[in-house]
Amino acid sequence: MHCQIRKATDQDATAISGVIVAALRESNSQDYSAAVIAQVTLSFSPSAILRLLVQRQVYVATLDKEVIATASLDQATVRSVFVAPTHQGQGAGRALMAAVESAAHSHGIHRLRVPSSITAEGFYQSLGYSTVRDEYHGEERTIIMEKALTPLA
Repeated sequence: MHCQIRKATDQDATAISGVIVAALRESNSQDYSAAVIAQVTLSFSPSAILRLLVQRQVYVATLDKEVIATASLDQATVRSVFVAPTHQGQGAGRALMAAVESAAHSHGIHRLRVPSSITAEGFYQSLGYSTVRDEYHGEERTIIMEKALTPLA
């Protein structure tokens, strides 16, 4: 699959919300309770996404102009990496992470952190991230991972 990576715009908020909610309900629900999924879903409404667009560098992966994945950079932390369930495992997440890592590096960031879901831990490990510690927010387990960025060639 050859997707396009670009910065998100306000017009993408509804599509980004849809990708995130679908991934939470279909993929993350294998590792988290329905209550945790419902709670996390509340944080990703279209209006919440509009607020995040002001606070973070938000990126989207598109295929034929359809938003199929998203990721964001919040200083030295990668956040909200989600791929639509129908497009998982096809490279969109890797392409987004490469764009986020490149943006971080260009801003002088040499070490990135990512609060990973249980579901995505293996994905981040495959990209060179290592587990630092677990955090719990109620019954939601988050795995804090990090990676030293190598200088660009």
